[in-house]
Amino acid sequence: MTYTGNYSDKIKRLKEAIQDADAIVIGAGAGLSTSAGFAYSGERFEKYFSDFGKKYGFTDMYSGGFYPYKDPEEMWAYWSRYIFINRYMDAPKPVYDELLDLVKEKEYFVLTTNVDHCFQKAGFDKERLFYTQGDYGLFQCSEPCKEVTYDNEKIIREMMDKQADMKIPTELLPKCPNCGKPLTMNLRSDDKFVEDDGWKLACSRYEVFLETHKTGKIIFLELGVGFNTPGIIKFPFWQMTVKNPEATYVCINFSDADCPEQIRDRSICIEGDIGQVLEDVRK
Repeated sequence: MTYTGNYSDKIKRLKEAIQDADAIVIGAGAGLSTSAGFAYSGERFEKYFSDFGKKYGFTDMYSGGFYPYKDPEEMWAYWSRYIFINRYMDAPKPVYDELLDLVKEKEYFVLTTNVDHCFQKAGFDKERLFYTQGDYGLFQCSEPCKEVTYDNEKIIREMMDKQADMKIPTELLPKCPNCGKPLTMNLRSDDKFVEDDGWKLACSRYEVFLETHKTGKIIFLELGVGFNTPGIIKFPFWQMTVKNPEATYVCINFSDADCPEQIRDRSICIEGDIGQVLEDVRK
């Protein structure tokens, strides 16, 4: 792994690459939303989950999401808050808006493991988005009895309004309208993840986009992607860059911004805050 060049040179190269690109494939991970202000610990955790943290001892939202609550009323009190602030509230910083401003005049497509809906809230064309790991805004049957998902905004807001003493009313516990079993989040965590018609259509659109742009000046723009699930974005981006001699691989991450030796001369790897990098490119 290696990356070379000073910061200003990289910014200049990235700006020129975007201007010259025939198409841009954006691969977005958790680091992009973190840059936009969706922090899962610290001040934001204390603001919304200090009561849960005090009672159970965890200090970040992820840990709270996996805590074995004794009853579903308390579990959904936690998750309704979690979903509300990370799906239905706007990101504190305009990083997604700045990204759209950079690519809106280009042929682009977004592949993301994020489940917070920030791309659509910023105005990205939903037909150019593939949320491969699910969506905080969707429920699915816990069985699941059908390959369908259900919008949850109305019930989540009601859970928020009516919860008390860290519990929601029992009558608000979400149940599958088809079989009556508990509903759960449409998040990929095991083999029960529902890939509904919308998911399959988005996957198909992504595959068509890649097939259409197998050649030419393509940028594979990787933003905030770590090594938790490198097989979804990072490794395929490397491989597609290798196959297309006109392609450019871009990696922007707060740390570990690097690339394989085989594509070093066609890569731009920048360590730093994504929002700041995008702002500098726009300047």
